[in-house]
Amino acid sequence: MKRVFDLAVSLALLLALSPVIAGTALLVRIKLGSPVLFRQRRPGLHGKPFDVYKFRTMTDERDDSGELLSDHIRLTPFGQFLRKYSLDELPQLWNVVRGDISLVGPRPLLMSYLQLYTEEQARRHLVKPGITGWAQVNGRNAISWEEKFRLDTWYVDHYSFALDLKILAMTLLKVIRSEGISSGNHVTMPVFQGGVNKEEGSRG
Repeated sequence: MKRVFDLAVSLALLLALSPVIAGTALLVRIKLGSPVLFRQRRPGLHGKPFDVYKFRTMTDERDDSGELLSDHIRLTPFGQFLRKYSLDELPQLWNVVRGDISLVGPRPLLMSYLQLYTEEQARRHLVKPGITGWAQVNGRNAISWEEKFRLDTWYVDHYSFALDLKILAMTLLKVIRSEGISSGNHVTMPVFQGGVNKEEGSRG
């Protein structure tokens, strides 16, 4: 039922939102240049890697040594707008159609995190990752990594179709209210390093 629901809803959304997706792609190309899409390898079900797609929200500005500048410098007002209304996430509907992710599940993070999880935290990979999830509707980037992983594993233990519908409804409200986008002074979540955090520069 979950896969049939994912496929039906994602295809319907891709069709209904095609003007928005096309318009967003055009604006990204004009304001941020090419490539329009940000692609990154992420762990899926049981840690199997796949390529996740998002619209770019940052420039490619670099310092004199060729290193990318910090996220808060490269994130433009236009990029902030895309994130505020989760428009940068729309290409992930194609990931749902492909079966890489689900509409609802723990958010796919970085491949480098796999070796840093505790046994309990690693249980988040017992289900497919999702565009939205229990952690996203209960704080998103405004909560700690520990709390985020606790919410992810709670979802694994309590998954139901009714819970997925509840999360989707809560997600719509969160997007409208633009809640939980930033984490303290960071424009995204700080990097998880098994209890040691530093500023993240992995999101495009």
